[in-house]
Amino acid sequence: MRNTSIQIQPIAGALGAEVHGVDISQDLPDQTIADIRQALLDHCVIFFRDQTLDVDQHKRFVRRFGEIFVHPNFKGTQADPEVVNVVRNPGDARIVGEHWHHDTTMVAEPPMGAVFYAMEVPPYGGDTLFANQYLAYETLSDGMKSLVNGLRVVHTDRNLAGPRAAVSKSRTTAVREDADWRETINIHPAVIIHPETGRKALFVNHSHCVGFEGMTEEESKPLLGYLLDHGHRPEFTCRFRYTTGSIAFWDNRCVKHMAVNDAGPFRRVARRIQIQGTRPG
Repeated sequence: MRNTSIQIQPIAGALGAEVHGVDISQDLPDQTIADIRQALLDHCVIFFRDQTLDVDQHKRFVRRFGEIFVHPNFKGTQADPEVVNVVRNPGDARIVGEHWHHDTTMVAEPPMGAVFYAMEVPPYGGDTLFANQYLAYETLSDGMKSLVNGLRVVHTDRNLAGPRAAVSKSRTTAVREDADWRETINIHPAVIIHPETGRKALFVNHSHCVGFEGMTEEESKPLLGYLLDHGHRPEFTCRFRYTTGSIAFWDNRCVKHMAVNDAGPFRRVARRIQIQGTRPG
């Protein structure tokens, strides 16, 4: 039975809901965690307002949903390998997450989700967009579904880290660009089955996907490009405006997201902790 002290308020037709009546900093009872997990499964991304969360409290909350995922491309660039402090300063030309993406899909077992805590928020700008990938799959034609169900996609981090990507010079939040860095590549199905809901979701994204298995990147472009853009049609999306103490908790298995680089002269600081996932299938 759901905890009646928690109120869930959808924010858009496609996905997204605010969860009220819970203090994330507390050691929450199992039933409350179960209610939060169900809200995540029902709405794909959930949001909390007016939270005060130190690092240990943040980690404790994340661990109620799984082990903490350590991002390989931020090792050595952050004080705590389990935490990524996402900082955007005035003058940054680029930001973390500026393209539509699932998180960290170049690894064999991408994170199942992330808990993103806003600590310093501009008076306007710096929102995040989210897109429902269940709907992205379900709205394809039967013929396209038949085609993409048999395809596998190459995921890589070569455009996001390493010396050739050279992204750190244009943004405050640095990634590994040392000589010892090596590209990580894995192949995942274009359509995955969510391990908890059993629903099919499109699983391609701009940041990591470069082609289909068995095809050249050039051959892959027309269809892959269509699927990438189809996945964030406006009717599949919601937009979240942060205030200080806001939390966004997204299900990386069925949601793509994108940070909007429009904070102009303002600073934006958030803390992200990711949750270990399983191999997509």
